[in-house]
Amino acid sequence: MPRRPRLNLTGLPLHIIQRGNNRSACFFAEADFRFYLHWLRLLSAKHRCSVHAYVLMSNHIHLLLTPADPTGASRLMQAMGRRYVPYVNQFYQRSGTLFEGRFKASVVNAEEYLVNCYRYIELNPVRAGMVAHSADYRWSSYRHHALGEPNAIIQDHSLFDALDCDPIRRREAYNALFCTELSANTLDAIRTATKRGQAMGNDRFRDMIESARGRTTQPKRGGRPRRDPRGVDRGQSDLGI
Repeated sequence: MPRRPRLNLTGLPLHIIQRGNNRSACFFAEADFRFYLHWLRLLSAKHRCSVHAYVLMSNHIHLLLTPADPTGASRLMQAMGRRYVPYVNQFYQRSGTLFEGRFKASVVNAEEYLVNCYRYIELNPVRAGMVAHSADYRWSSYRHHALGEPNAIIQDHSLFDALDCDPIRRREAYNALFCTELSANTLDAIRTATKRGQAMGNDRFRDMIESARGRTTQPKRGGRPRRDPRGVDRGQSDLGI
């Protein structure tokens, strides 16, 4: 059975997650994080993907980015894998796959979810109990957004810039958003959309995505989707680039 094609919508933000195979670690030492970020900076520019936010966890990666062309994100993730996996295998004298399957991606309604996706990504280490505050975790974009640390990887979305025209006040406004966690409903919406590869947004946004490609972007209502012999939910669509 051939893979279902991903939904290509140029210019819309994507929330991407890639996990270690069997939830195993994909970063083992500080040098690994630095290696990945070095190539993320170079390859995101090469493949014309504007990275807005990221976090590198020990066994998975979150990226929020906007590709400038339909295949940009796929080419970026493939290129990252070709650089990072051989590096890990050679350095740690291992073989085989490092990441599980294809990355998961969700098209994001920027007006509704963009800033919350920033927060969702950069709060990951706090939710995991690794640090008390996002500022204490080095391998995310939080320090750039809230503290003004230079980060050559990041190209912020216009809606982030719209938090305030003054950079200092914008950082203060963004930092204030981290005084509370995201609501349970928002967490569930982001997790569900990314897990299922669905559009992340309201009904109107999802209808727009469906119309753009002439197919359904969410499971049909009124019962559990049928499963094929390979265990794939037929009601789920694989969105993203």
